[in-house]
Amino acid sequence: MIRRIAIVLLVFASLVSNAHAIPPATPWDIAELDKVPQFEWIDADGPVRSLFYAGEPYQGHATRVFAYYADPSTLGNHVDKPHMLPAVVLVHGGGGSAFREWVELWAKHGYAAIAMDLGGMMPLGTGDANDRKNRAALPDGGPDQTDAEKFGAIDKPLTEQWEYHAVANVIRAHSLIRSFDLVDTDRTAVTGISWGGYLTCIVAGVDARFKAAVPVYGCGYLHENSVWLPWFNQKFTPQQRDKWVNLWDPSRYLPAVSMPILFVDGTNDFAYPLDSLMKSVHTVPRETYRNVRVTVNMPHSHPAGWAPPEIARFIDARLMHGPDLAKLDAPVVMGQQITCKFTAPLPLTSAVLNYTIDDAAMNKHKWITVPATIEGDHLTAPAPPAGAKMWFFNATDQRGDIVSSEAIFADPPTTSP
Repeated sequence: MIRRIAIVLLVFASLVSNAHAIPPATPWDIAELDKVPQFEWIDADGPVRSLFYAGEPYQGHATRVFAYYADPSTLGNHVDKPHMLPAVVLVHGGGGSAFREWVELWAKHGYAAIAMDLGGMMPLGTGDANDRKNRAALPDGGPDQTDAEKFGAIDKPLTEQWEYHAVANVIRAHSLIRSFDLVDTDRTAVTGISWGGYLTCIVAGVDARFKAAVPVYGCGYLHENSVWLPWFNQKFTPQQRDKWVNLWDPSRYLPAVSMPILFVDGTNDFAYPLDSLMKSVHTVPRETYRNVRVTVNMPHSHPAGWAPPEIARFIDARLMHGPDLAKLDAPVVMGQQITCKFTAPLPLTSAVLNYTIDDAAMNKHKWITVPATIEGDHLTAPAPPAGAKMWFFNATDQRGDIVSSEAIFADPPTTSP
């Protein structure tokens, strides 16, 4: 009864809240999700192991969630001390599932890692898990991860919607991995790719146990600019649009993020454009440490999404005491020059200014890149030419790690057609 009242209060609050309000309640029973879920091993002996854990009830039945798990000991490395490993929760995107190779990458890096399926399926263990033919639907799985489930179910009970289950199952995976003997419960992080990045933004706002979060591509403000604008502008009624945004858009949860967060994206991402990304960065409280890594024309895929070394560097700095990434302030145009102050634990070796001058849609711009000079604790470059639409700096340190300043827009950005 208490949970039902909380859900009703959330729906009511969502209808009257403003664009930056944090819901006074959430659809999730966070205290319950913080408990260790029941689980069973499918393979408890391989280098990368597999398991089922209990999910949220769906359509009147209990559900199971498939996951891969690995740590240095499962790969054959000796780990003799309990509670010594940092852990990472890996959240896949809309076209994927749990990825064995992703878990193995992090285990090789010294982490306990768990990656779960969020579409009511399990990989068959053969072929690319991005391809649905290489996955099987679980008879007791939760909702599929199609757009019809993500948007078209908005008038169903909250507990019947994909977002409800996806967020809950990420938090349950976190609770599960924290319970393992080798894991240090005070050193956990979450990173997700595409829709997994979207989920990471929400989870970071409701599960404060994480010590670091790295959303890749995914961000908030899907209703203002994203590849899913047809849902918001054409398919939804105004009431459905408002309900979806207030329940499920990360912009509602990013104001509650308290752990350090790194946003990773490309300038021309087809799904999550740069204006929505920057608004998401600014929605995180100023007192929360936030950093950005934006590169020109970054490809969009799971392998491209987990490839940037900055993801592990950022998490290592919080969980393994490694050197942190550099941090760039906002660029400032001063006459014929543009400058950007920075802090860098490791020396910077190069920097560039990126800008665009064309009138294309936000994720269709052609970018111009010019060298910048490193002078003390400032980057300097010729100011963008008159007519430039937006600009930002990139800087590279001696490890080759890239960080970005925020992108500055000459005019308020408009949504893509």
